[in-house]
Amino acid sequence: MPRYEYRCRTCGDTFELSRPMAESAAPAACLAGHDDTVKLLSTVAVGGSASAPSPAPRAGGGGGGCCGGGCCG
Repeated sequence: MPRYEYRCRTCGDTFELSRPMAESAAPAACLAGHDDTVKLLSTVAVGGSASAPSPAPRAGGGGGGCCGGGCCG
C-alpha cells in the first residue's frame, strides 16, 4: 500500500499515512487531530540502474579508440 506524506497547516507537523491510491486525496487529520492538512508531493525512486559515467580521456591527448589512445605505431 502506498505511503503519502502530509503537513498540518495548524501545527506544522509532517506525517505519513499508508492508504489505498483511491483515498490519496481524501482529507487526513494530523496526529494532534487538526483537519487543516495538505498532501505533499514526494519524489519516488523506482527500480532500474543508472548508467556509469564515461571514462576520462587519458593524459597525452587522444579522443579514444586505437589511434587516439597511442597503440598505433
